[in-house]
Amino acid sequence: MSDTSQTDTLEVNVLSSLDAITEEAWDACACPEVADGGPPHDPFTTYRFLKALEDSGSVGPGTGWDGHYLAAEAAGKTIAVAPLYAKGHSQGEYIFDHSWAHAYERAGGRYYPKLQIAVPFTPATGRRFLTAPDHALDGMSALIQGAVQLASNNGLSSLHATFCTEAEAVAGEKMGLLRRITQQFHWLNNDYADFDGFLASLSSRKRKAIRKERARAQAFGGEIVTLTGADIEPEHWDAFWRFYQDTGARKWGQPYLTRTFFDIAQERLRDDIALVMCRREGRWVAGALNFIGRETLFGRYWGCVEHHPCLHFEVCYYQAIDFAIARGMARVEAGAQGEHKLARGYLPTQTHSLHYFPEPGFADAVARYLEAEREAVDEEIEILTAYGPFRKETPQEQE
Repeated sequence: MSDTSQTDTLEVNVLSSLDAITEEAWDACACPEVADGGPPHDPFTTYRFLKALEDSGSVGPGTGWDGHYLAAEAAGKTIAVAPLYAKGHSQGEYIFDHSWAHAYERAGGRYYPKLQIAVPFTPATGRRFLTAPDHALDGMSALIQGAVQLASNNGLSSLHATFCTEAEAVAGEKMGLLRRITQQFHWLNNDYADFDGFLASLSSRKRKAIRKERARAQAFGGEIVTLTGADIEPEHWDAFWRFYQDTGARKWGQPYLTRTFFDIAQERLRDDIALVMCRREGRWVAGALNFIGRETLFGRYWGCVEHHPCLHFEVCYYQAIDFAIARGMARVEAGAQGEHKLARGYLPTQTHSLHYFPEPGFADAVARYLEAEREAVDEEIEILTAYGPFRKETPQEQE
């Protein structure tokens, strides 16, 4: 695959490994906000997280996720980067394009490989066009032009940027890409003082249901602990790997992350992680892995070796809400899909992606599809929100 491209004003280099760029240069674009000593907005686009995927063999040869990271330079300085991969399949993306792939190939084309600007296996919203301060538009434009040229130079079917921000989606659409709107369920913190404050915002019936569910889960016969930073030990990863394997085998056929990823997480990522673990009779039996952003807690993986009623809801959803309230965080993103989250206070929220197809006829067909899909998603969000668990204001309260 060609490894350089030229925009009108910037040079865009394509890097086959993150070894080709320094952590300082990448993070100056990915998370400049950490200069104040706080956490990044998005822990998944940091150099340390993406490098952990690469070093662990979770991405790379044989995985269908081959790194071709973009780095835009001006006057010898990196001003924008993007996690770009050549994809040999559509697994681990959570913005589903299987129907597009089938249609493209039925028409005689070759859909794979395609280009994907994304965080592998991570359906979490964040910037995908990572630009240094004061380079938001020219940096994003250079990255898009570079990626489009890379697709064209190599005769590839398409380019996709998934779980980008709404602002990026709007800007990308103006730059000629197709904008797609999908949905997830997110919990929003309305300045709650504690979990009881959150419960008070719910209807009486839902409030009672959650209290009953939490009591049933916490009666599983053990203890639930939330671990971060130095409190996380190798034994916790040994246990969590067993949980993760069980979930991966049931959902995806095999786990996306390798065992080595969790060893690297112990070394490099512990401060980014909130690990909720359940122990019964001296044995770890269930757990959930969350990543800590500046304003958002990102729920990622759950698994167990023992089934206990309601424990999944407690560990994944309610413990996450507790953590977010205690830390003053604005939201919890609980991952892809799952209308069962609605009854637990997680509301439908738009998610965004961008798409580019060099073949005009196919691009036009996808554009028509996306327009109809957007109307359906908007309608579904409106309906689901109306069925949400929150207490409806009386006329007196509205006044």
